[in-house]
Amino acid sequence: MTTLSYAMRDSTTMLRRNMRHMQRYPSLTVMLVGQPIVLLLLFVYVFGGTLGNGLGGAAVSGVGGRAAYVGYVTPAILLITVTSAVLGTAISVAMDMTEGIIARFRTMAISKASVLTGHVIGTVIQTAIGLAVVIGVALLVGFSPTAGVGEWFAVAGVLLLLTIALTWLAVAMGLAAKSVETASNTPMIFTLLPFMGSGFVPTDSLPAWLRWFAEYQPFTPVIETIRGLLLGTPIGNSALLTVGWCVLLTVLGYAWSKSLFAKERTR
Repeated sequence: MTTLSYAMRDSTTMLRRNMRHMQRYPSLTVMLVGQPIVLLLLFVYVFGGTLGNGLGGAAVSGVGGRAAYVGYVTPAILLITVTSAVLGTAISVAMDMTEGIIARFRTMAISKASVLTGHVIGTVIQTAIGLAVVIGVALLVGFSPTAGVGEWFAVAGVLLLLTIALTWLAVAMGLAAKSVETASNTPMIFTLLPFMGSGFVPTDSLPAWLRWFAEYQPFTPVIETIRGLLLGTPIGNSALLTVGWCVLLTVLGYAWSKSLFAKERTR
């Protein structure tokens, strides 16, 4: 077998390990999927009527109120689904580090990269399941996308790129954390960013100082791209910015993770 074949085999083994953890601790998966669903229901049924009427020119359907707002907010909820899943990745990596299993893996004849790759692929699968559930709930509460098959595939591609990017960052955060508690708190910034962008209200409704941040932070072009693909609203250069941000964050997260993992090996 070639080196690549060994790496793929070992990555598959680590993936099975992570999938078994998901089966053994289903409460964690339920919590990670439950959070975005609760936020979706909260914003649609509690705030949706008022916020939907305030969308004005940004409304995404011919009617205002709750019917308009469910379409507007769903892309942000999809991002929060991704961020919830990567939070679990940081916790899992930190648990492996603190419990010593990583040190044991280093003494075994396996591809060292497979230890981290298994976490990443497992998170991608878990995120896909969570996104399917959240989209199903959104459809039940009135989400009416106009996207065709091509647009849905494009949305899936964007969410996949974002998941990979944030997962590698979460892996690095888990490696850098001194405890599981720290690992559970550090990635919370990912969940907050959609609130400080165009996820829940148009950026032109924000104060000038916050509007600047909202328009140039990485999640806003992702939200605008997904919203445009699903609802037919203008995308502009958001798609290009989305791909650029995802590639940049992936490279940053991978390099950071590789560096931290290499440092741990030398201790």
